[in-house]
Amino acid sequence: MYLATTGRRGAPPAPSRGRRRVPGTVLALGAVSLVTDISSEMVTAVLPFYLVVGLGLSPLQFGLLDGLSTGATALVRILGGATADRGGRHKQVGGLGYALSACSRLGLLLAGGSAGGIAAALAADRLGKGVRTAPRDALITLHSPPDELGRAFGTHRAMDTTGALLGPLAAFALLWATAEAYEAVFAVSFCVGVFGVLLWVLLVPGRRGTAVRRPRAQAAEAAPRARGGVFAVLRSPAYRRILLCAGLLGAATVGDAFLYLLLQRRLELDATWFPFLPLGAAGVYLLLAVPAGCLADRVGRRRPFLYGHGALLLAYGLLLAPVPDVLLVGGVLVLIGTFYAATDGVLMALTGPYLAEGRQAGGLALVQTAQALARLGAAVAFGAVWTASGPEAALVAALLALAAALCCAARFLPAASPLPAAALPPASATTLRED
Repeated sequence: MYLATTGRRGAPPAPSRGRRRVPGTVLALGAVSLVTDISSEMVTAVLPFYLVVGLGLSPLQFGLLDGLSTGATALVRILGGATADRGGRHKQVGGLGYALSACSRLGLLLAGGSAGGIAAALAADRLGKGVRTAPRDALITLHSPPDELGRAFGTHRAMDTTGALLGPLAAFALLWATAEAYEAVFAVSFCVGVFGVLLWVLLVPGRRGTAVRRPRAQAAEAAPRARGGVFAVLRSPAYRRILLCAGLLGAATVGDAFLYLLLQRRLELDATWFPFLPLGAAGVYLLLAVPAGCLADRVGRRRPFLYGHGALLLAYGLLLAPVPDVLLVGGVLVLIGTFYAATDGVLMALTGPYLAEGRQAGGLALVQTAQALARLGAAVAFGAVWTASGPEAALVAALLALAAALCCAARFLPAASPLPAAALPPASATTLRED
């Protein structure tokens, strides 16, 4: 994945030990994600309130829809990752996913108040996300030095989160200007999504793009490049531990849509202000994504990943505590943003060094699938407990489950193991931290 060469004719000189520029491909992918997230977050910001308050869905029904939107990506992630790895078709497969998500906005327009139509549109959106995520993250891995994967993913996630910050603002402006016409939000979201697809086509390099290569020594702990399809990555013990921990923690992760609904109940927010709730978390994520990635590159990716889930655990506890409204909303949104900043891109950076060339998209897709399936179960279970016993009982159960999962992850996640500089070929300019 990475090779800084000096001896080959026409190759650029080895960079100095100082901080290098973020690869152009990462910035291009970040621009696409920024625009696409404006589109998706316009819908995400208003959808919980639209479904539960506007259409009268119960928390269990919302949990089923939210779980479907997360779990529908499971098999498609693996298929998309394996297809992208085969022949290096990362751009083609990723572009298909972006196009499918953009078209799903039309499904929301056509669905009206039909729960089945809304479920189909949400499934299409999440299927598109499932198809595109692994190829996109594989491109980041392929075009970034392995010892700076945390910074590369952090930069991408910061740009992505800028879109998440702007999306709810756009949704709020449209709801205010159109007297809460949700159809206007869905229509504008579709147009913005189409623009994101055009950026993908124009800016992201295709198969002939120059990827950064990794020396053989740096792949010593990676999954062997063996036959057997996408599941060949499971031959790596360290990768299996990452996969297990991602699933366990995902099974105890309550979707932030539920947390926003809990805040809305406590604060009794009007519908017009509901889209603002994700903005605080998105702002914290934006501020912390790059620092969290750089910290993960320096100290190892294991600790920030665990600390991020610790922040989510604190958010659960704060929602249960009798605290003033200002402290409640500020603390919960800061903790949610910290959780995403320290876990989302960091998990991909943690996994990447254990994947051999030609297995990046499929290996990342398996980890993402484990999270998606686990979060599907978590959303359905949380909604069911909420419906049967109330939100406090559901939140207590989630808190206990996350505490147990954190203990297991602290035990089984691979520890940081920097590769000594002597193990690298003479042409290499940097070292790798394998987490």
